[in-house]
Amino acid sequence: MALILLIDDDSKIREVLRQILEHAGHEVMEASDGKEGLSLYRKRPPDLVVTDIVMPKKDGLETITDLRIEFPGSKIIAISGGGRLDPKLYLELAEGFGADHLLTKPFGHEELLEAVQDLLGRSDT
Repeated sequence: MALILLIDDDSKIREVLRQILEHAGHEVMEASDGKEGLSLYRKRPPDLVVTDIVMPKKDGLETITDLRIEFPGSKIIAISGGGRLDPKLYLELAEGFGADHLLTKPFGHEELLEAVQDLLGRSDT
């Protein structure tokens, strides 16, 4: 079981992802934007971060940048359904900023859990 920080401004998406992750045995902390997510990370460092890219206040690219500066060893999955641009463009940027794994919304349960398992290691999930 791992502690996972889930950052997404869409509460419905957070709810679905939280249920998937908790069903797989993980503990989940939730944040509605990068600013809140970084605050939670500092208080209780998670094993993995799943962050959306397009969000108000502090977007995912800023969040990934800040995580890489403050917590260089953090494990990060970037997710995006797009915005003004194609989601693949946002995710390519996220990879350049330091995301370890990329998922385009919508993605399936198995795709998410495989990404989590890949980053945490097979024995953790």
